[in-house]
Amino acid sequence: MEYNRAKYIDRLVERRQNGLIKVITGARRSGKSYLMNELYYKYLLANGVPSTNVIRFAFDADEDIDLLDSYFPDEETKLEKKNGIYYINAKKFRAYIKDRTNDEDDFYLLLDEVQLLDNFFGTLNGFLRHKNLDVYVTGSNSRFLSSDIATEFKGRGTIVHVLPLSFSEYMQGQSINPQEAWKEYIRTGGIPLVAQMVGNDEKISYLNSLCEETYLKDIIAHNKIKKKTELADTFNIIASMVGSPVNVSKLTNTFKSVMGKDITDDTIANFMGYFEDAFVISKVSKYNIKGRKYIGAPFKLYFEDIGVRNARLNFRQIEETHIMENIIYNELRYRGFNIDVGEVNVSEKTDRIDINGKYIYAQKALEVDFIASKGDIKYYIQSALSMDDAGKQLQEKKSLYYIDDSFKKIVVAKTGLKPSYDEKGIMIIDLFDFLMDNVGL
Repeated sequence: MEYNRAKYIDRLVERRQNGLIKVITGARRSGKSYLMNELYYKYLLANGVPSTNVIRFAFDADEDIDLLDSYFPDEETKLEKKNGIYYINAKKFRAYIKDRTNDEDDFYLLLDEVQLLDNFFGTLNGFLRHKNLDVYVTGSNSRFLSSDIATEFKGRGTIVHVLPLSFSEYMQGQSINPQEAWKEYIRTGGIPLVAQMVGNDEKISYLNSLCEETYLKDIIAHNKIKKKTELADTFNIIASMVGSPVNVSKLTNTFKSVMGKDITDDTIANFMGYFEDAFVISKVSKYNIKGRKYIGAPFKLYFEDIGVRNARLNFRQIEETHIMENIIYNELRYRGFNIDVGEVNVSEKTDRIDINGKYIYAQKALEVDFIASKGDIKYYIQSALSMDDAGKQLQEKKSLYYIDDSFKKIVVAKTGLKPSYDEKGIMIIDLFDFLMDNVGL
């Protein structure tokens, strides 16, 4: 099964020959390499680029590495640094590229696992001096985290972030209706390889291994972490708090009350930063809509892939409400929106009366699940598993009623009905219409 990943191809096409290095980022196994080496490669060939002008090279493939042996034969192709770690000789690789390009024609370099190239930042920046070289790279593990990319490619690179399969992409490989596919998607998520597995045991085993053998090991290696147990415990805690308001002190207190361990706020903050840097989670800030300012805490945490989150909890906490919110968050990112959590301060009449016989008003902060912004487009969005009765509807819409600007206000719920508007202009969209983009948002 081949997922077309059309949105990401479009983003690469938009950046084609823009004079910058195209850095394809994302969590492990999210499909970065396949996007570049197969899908984008096919796009280039289909649009008239000769195959000889597209150079694909994977720095973790011996078949490709062997091609460098004939260049500077007195030098080793694989350079051992320390602890048995090898990097590819950049001098040999540059000679290889020079031998296959010229100064007249346009060439496309599709470089996979580029972090295995010795001094890869220097080599890639050198390629930018050649206007006819259009460079695309992917990478992973501890040398290709988000902070490294932001630092080293600042002003010289443009990022295309690849998420695991969105629900609409996941449906490309399904012969069942969205309602049935949803039941599996909220359990095992959208890692492309997992989505193609048939057996449930195989999916679970792979996701567990991805958590333990890949994510945790990479984070520990990159950050030289000694408190490995505490890092793993933090992984478990944040997995259980998807969609809930979080602050560092709350997590610290959880360690003390649940696990009987003392840990500092700074350590917890660092651990969360490591998971975010490795594209495991996203931290979403809260924005006060009327005050027009960001609030430092609390914030929310969402997982790049819900299957990874569930695996970390041994599939014990499949709460559809919170998982649905996480999936909607990733869907909005997939569509290119910037996301904040919204807060609206309101003054509401209570049942209490003051000494003058007047009702007392109380100050409250109501939450808007998502403020989704892209250019001059903005949506206020609530995630609601159900809207079964009037009380539930009011609860979900209440914060939206207090927002007095003209941007569209939306509730996404499992209604099974066509999109509609209430008397105050709030749009109610069925979850599957939203995820399959049937309403053009």
